[in-house]
Amino acid sequence: MRFFIQLSYNGTNYHGWQIQPNATSVQETLTQALSIILNKKDITIMGAGRTDTGVHASQMFAHFDFENPIDSKTIVHKLNSFLPKDIAVSDIILVDENSHARFDAKQRTYEYKINLSKNVFLDELSWYYNKELNMEAMNDAAKLLIEFTDFQCFSKVHTDVNTFNCNISQAFWNKKNEQLIFTISADRFLRNMVRSIVGTLVYIGLGKISKADFRKIIESKDRKKAGFSVPARGLYLTEIKYDYIK
Repeated sequence: MRFFIQLSYNGTNYHGWQIQPNATSVQETLTQALSIILNKKDITIMGAGRTDTGVHASQMFAHFDFENPIDSKTIVHKLNSFLPKDIAVSDIILVDENSHARFDAKQRTYEYKINLSKNVFLDELSWYYNKELNMEAMNDAAKLLIEFTDFQCFSKVHTDVNTFNCNISQAFWNKKNEQLIFTISADRFLRNMVRSIVGTLVYIGLGKISKADFRKIIESKDRKKAGFSVPARGLYLTEIKYDYIK
């Protein structure tokens, strides 16, 4: 039987989602907890995607297989009692045995949060940037992202992917209280893509580059021509959409 697990996490204390040697990851922590709760040593959890070190998720999905029926409410309660305070499970859902958390995802949405004023309570959960940014100019440039599919210029170099193509369906900034929030949705994302897009749009907001320059950067397919990568602590995976999960 295959089950989807829905969770959220504060990524501050983790070296990303994926299990890796000599580093604590969300996937490893969740796997260990689920193995103990279900009394199954060889359990494997497959995530909907990877988040890098320090990146957060307000919604993440993963799947695992288990031979017996599960009382979702009971297992969710036990997991949340066992897991550390920065990982929370919200649901466990029985799905078709061919369902796949990564390959079946139709759309993923990220948000990046920039603090416009210093806030000691949000320092680990957003990026404080004290220079004035032109949000209108950044929004105007962000519209160009929807016109393109090849985003090699925003990808981490030497990454092992077959294609740099992503279909972006929305990309925009809004202001909420003393935060600028960038929202972007696509069918897939490249490594470091959102953080480098935000860094390049910040250059737009500062007046360092123009909308025309932004277009040329995308067309160049050259990471060296794009802007800097903003800190991971402001980035959140906020939504993953599937045809069969509401």
